[in-house]
Amino acid sequence: MLTGSMVALVTPFTRHGNVDYNLLAELIELHIKQGTDAIVAVGTTGESPTLSHDEHVDVVRATVEIANGRIKVVAGNGSNATAECVQLTERMAGLGVDGFLNVTPYYNKPSKAGIIAHYKAAAEASNVPQILYNVPGRTCCDLSTELVAELAQIRNIVGIKEATGDVSRVKPLKQACGPDFILLSGDDPTACEFLLEGGDGVISVTANLAPKAIKALVDVARQGDRERAQAIDAPLRELHDKLFIEANPMPVKWAMARLGWINEFYRLPLTSPELESQKAIETALINAGLLKK
Repeated sequence: MLTGSMVALVTPFTRHGNVDYNLLAELIELHIKQGTDAIVAVGTTGESPTLSHDEHVDVVRATVEIANGRIKVVAGNGSNATAECVQLTERMAGLGVDGFLNVTPYYNKPSKAGIIAHYKAAAEASNVPQILYNVPGRTCCDLSTELVAELAQIRNIVGIKEATGDVSRVKPLKQACGPDFILLSGDDPTACEFLLEGGDGVISVTANLAPKAIKALVDVARQGDRERAQAIDAPLRELHDKLFIEANPMPVKWAMARLGWINEFYRLPLTSPELESQKAIETALINAGLLKK
């Protein structure tokens, strides 16, 4: 099952702009030790827009090899061109990934029929389970409950990463799609409530910095223990917010570099956060107990 605490892993780079596979291995080992349930490789947080197709596949291949069956691996396979999405899916299907995360086609604003045809083509490209990814803040397209229910009938589509921050969608989605359809929060600030409403897990940016805490939060919230879940989430709320003070993944990469876990390298057009943003992120790290004053 593709449920639980899933980290939207960053892609570390070297000074010269290449993927830093040594640091990637260290991050994967960290998550295995901290109890994270799955690595989500080469999503938005993994800077997929600036990776070439070959790099995209190579990062997923390396992640699977490093994980070596010790943690599940979900690969981003989305594109706003269906042929490109299908090609990526076909290239990565034989690497040993446990699932695909397929973002709604962005920028070109397809019709309902186009969205259904897109996801159907991707699902037919492999036998690997696929998770829908609804993030209208980036795609200009919102998957309605009715459309998700229709897409859930397509072979291999097993769940959705819901990143609208609207927790009122959880119960209608569960009712429309059935109890086996996986509901994952893609919004850290509302993830606790999403899980308490009946969600099955989270694909988390904050988990890059606090994997053990996010794992604990997911576990107790899925048990319905509101008091304990909110107690775990409380010190992280400021961090959830500040990790989106500028476009993801700039803040989280800066924070990880501040903790000494990676080098602070991006690919243009992404850059280091503004100084005021850096100060706010640092304060949030201190208040979360991840950094000393």
